[in-house]
Amino acid sequence: MSPDPASPPGTAPAGGALPEDGRAAAGLLDELDRLRGADLPVRGGQVTAYVYDTGRDAVHDLAAAAYLRMLEVNCLDPTAFPSIVALERQVVGAVAERLGGGPGTPGIFSSGGTESIMLAVKAARDARPVDGRPEIVVPVTAHPAFHKAAHYLGMDVVAVPVDDAFRAVPAAAAAAITSRTVLVVASAPSYPQGVMDPVEEIAAAAASAGVPCHVDACVGGWVLPWLRDLGRPVPPFDLSVPGVTSLSCDLHKYGYAPKGASVVLFADEALRRHAYFASAAWPGYTVINAGVQSSKSAGPLGAAWATLNALGARGYRDLAATAMAAADRLAAGAAAIPGLRVLGEPAVPLVAVTSDDPALDVFVISDEARARGWYFQPQLSYRGIPANLHFTLTGVSDVGALLEALEDAAKAARAAGPPDVPADLVDALAALDLDDLDDAGFAGLLSAVGVDLTTGAGDPEMAMVNTILDALPPATREDLLIRFLSVLYSGRA
Repeated sequence: MSPDPASPPGTAPAGGALPEDGRAAAGLLDELDRLRGADLPVRGGQVTAYVYDTGRDAVHDLAAAAYLRMLEVNCLDPTAFPSIVALERQVVGAVAERLGGGPGTPGIFSSGGTESIMLAVKAARDARPVDGRPEIVVPVTAHPAFHKAAHYLGMDVVAVPVDDAFRAVPAAAAAAITSRTVLVVASAPSYPQGVMDPVEEIAAAAASAGVPCHVDACVGGWVLPWLRDLGRPVPPFDLSVPGVTSLSCDLHKYGYAPKGASVVLFADEALRRHAYFASAAWPGYTVINAGVQSSKSAGPLGAAWATLNALGARGYRDLAATAMAAADRLAAGAAAIPGLRVLGEPAVPLVAVTSDDPALDVFVISDEARARGWYFQPQLSYRGIPANLHFTLTGVSDVGALLEALEDAAKAARAAGPPDVPADLVDALAALDLDDLDDAGFAGLLSAVGVDLTTGAGDPEMAMVNTILDALPPATREDLLIRFLSVLYSGRA
């Protein structure tokens, strides 16, 4: 490849092609800093989703150092790198001890909740062969990772309703079990509203039908045990519950480890073996994988191990107490703002806030908060659950400042009013044949509703887009979001 004559020596040519000569380290790091300038901040608590911050710099620095120590260790072959076996045994054992297991409880360290769920679903499918396409029974509030796992693994999802408190209905789960059901799911808690499903009843229904039961504790699994230690009412939810056969728990959430770090536990070794994959049908090296990935860095494993040991039980109890106190205060404060109310009774530091006032739009509140330096995560309506804003509270959440921002954003949103969506736009989008529209054409469509992807910068005004999506059926939402992602990464805007 000939060098780009318009690029000075040691700089990146236009279009992202490699420079002819390597670039200096300082310049590369400076460019990373520049690119991150539009990112949401990962520290400080003003982003109420996606990131988890202890506020303890020494713990973060240790995790980063441990990550680097293990960066080039390849988890592909545990016989070549026995350190990964020792670290994984310790991490899985520590999680199992707090979640109804013991030193011998089998588990797998994975890259995140989606992979942990994928492994649990695969294990259940392979452990229980059925005639026809296997099915999994999930509450409508279950994480989309179950739908993703079913999509990848050739299975069907049977979604069952929740009650007025957003808790799964055990009778509905039991009634949905058929001869093709291979797994029944409960959440502890569900992400959208932070409420606990009745795990004991759902697991009992699954067990009586001879079907495995998975508890998705990805978001709450590493905060619930510490809240229980602190005297908070925590209903039984883990491997100690009869009928629970697997459980997922993310350590990069309330374990405060760097991403990606998760653990999936199994009630017995036979079920864990069904999560594994092996292939000898080729002439190359032996392939045996505990997870979905083959080659992967041991950096996240080392960082998770270091974080767990650095914080210890006392550290996690302190962080859980602080985060839950913040959630309680936010729930009370949000309910006192005219037009707003909290959905359900959060069992963990997750709070969902909706508006009962047609003049106060939650999507506009989200945009107004973003303009004030805060990120409040919008959640679309679904099966009678209204559109709302999701808040994840952590050890650094400044609830006073958060409530002030929420109240200011609500006042501004009330003054601005809901987005003015053209009457025929939703119908037109619902009828749109996306197969006849290339990425450039779709980018033009986005521009028409106020979304400009040409700069790649943050702080988009998304109220109009979210309002439109909220009015569309879920399948249409999915098609549009896939096209949005394609445009975003292709640079066709």
